[in-house]
Amino acid sequence: MEFIDLHAQYLQLKDEINANIQKVLDHGKYIMGPEVFELEDQLADYVGVQHCITCANGTDALQMVLMAWDIKAGDAVFVPSFTFMSTAEVVSLQGATPVFTDIDIKTFNMSVESLEKQIKKVLAEGKLAPKAIIPVDLFGQPADYDKIMKLAKKYNLLVLEDAAQGFGGSIEGMKACSFGDAATTSFFPAKPLGCYGDGGAIFTDNDELAELLKSIRIHGKGTEKYDNIRIGLNSRLDTIQAAILLPKLKAFKKYELQKRNEIAYRYTESLKDKYTTPFVLDNMQSSWAQYTLLLNNEEERNALQLKLKEHNIPSMIYYPKPLHLQTCYKDFGHSEGYLVNAEKASKCVLSLPMSPWIDRHDLEKVICKVLNNGK
Repeated sequence: MEFIDLHAQYLQLKDEINANIQKVLDHGKYIMGPEVFELEDQLADYVGVQHCITCANGTDALQMVLMAWDIKAGDAVFVPSFTFMSTAEVVSLQGATPVFTDIDIKTFNMSVESLEKQIKKVLAEGKLAPKAIIPVDLFGQPADYDKIMKLAKKYNLLVLEDAAQGFGGSIEGMKACSFGDAATTSFFPAKPLGCYGDGGAIFTDNDELAELLKSIRIHGKGTEKYDNIRIGLNSRLDTIQAAILLPKLKAFKKYELQKRNEIAYRYTESLKDKYTTPFVLDNMQSSWAQYTLLLNNEEERNALQLKLKEHNIPSMIYYPKPLHLQTCYKDFGHSEGYLVNAEKASKCVLSLPMSPWIDRHDLEKVICKVLNNGK
């Protein structure tokens, strides 16, 4: 049994994917070929924004926006502590300072109350200039952008939506990747929409920002290939990956997102009386990048994971250590107890297999073993 069954998906889409790859091999435009621009148009249309700029990976997507916004040393960027490293990493790569916020323990997303507390703290200390917020759409559910955008306006901060896991989610019909001043996603294979390698994209309605990003992704070039007018990156989505994503996007829109929600519903209906199952706000839809239980303590979590393993049922812990306690940020001086919800989640979460292609028998096997603590 696979945690995310990419092979089953490939078999379903094999003919179209292979044909698209062959087209690229035939025309030979491996870098910035026509499939890249076709994909960008389709992604922008699906999300409902003016511009989509693809790039090499989701981490580059985040960094490119910070580069375009001139985030630098002396700036503070507010990020949730319970997420993958790249959200804070890109801030540090720019020389700026990530300021960690706690999460809402029910949604696992950025706590708006903690965010405002940290903004006020930075302003009171006067050492850093608050510049931006990077909320994360963790496990597929968008962050609370209504409240976050109000805070951003109050304190004159930019908002960068990190939808690496959120592509396909929505708030009252508005798609993830359409919130904030800009948004990014990842096409890492395990994501809701993934390619067969690395890939990423940036979304915005800002014409000027879009032009900056198109320059930054190709070494900061100007109108001429060898006229570099700013410092940039080498961060282009390979044409073959775009060709792979085109049929996968079509399947995602047609039925995969719906199947993800059906599987999540089956999990929740079966497990809600025994476990703390994922909480999705009434006005939101998740794309279910992960289906994550919140256990009572670390011992219960680890015991359940071990029992599942004994029955060849894979599970994952996202994430075993919050960012504010990572070794690379030890000089920040944060200790356990600093962000209690992020620390609790790290000790108590367990993600179950989630894939639109999970076999019905396998799904029932997981549910049965979880309900019986793996017995």
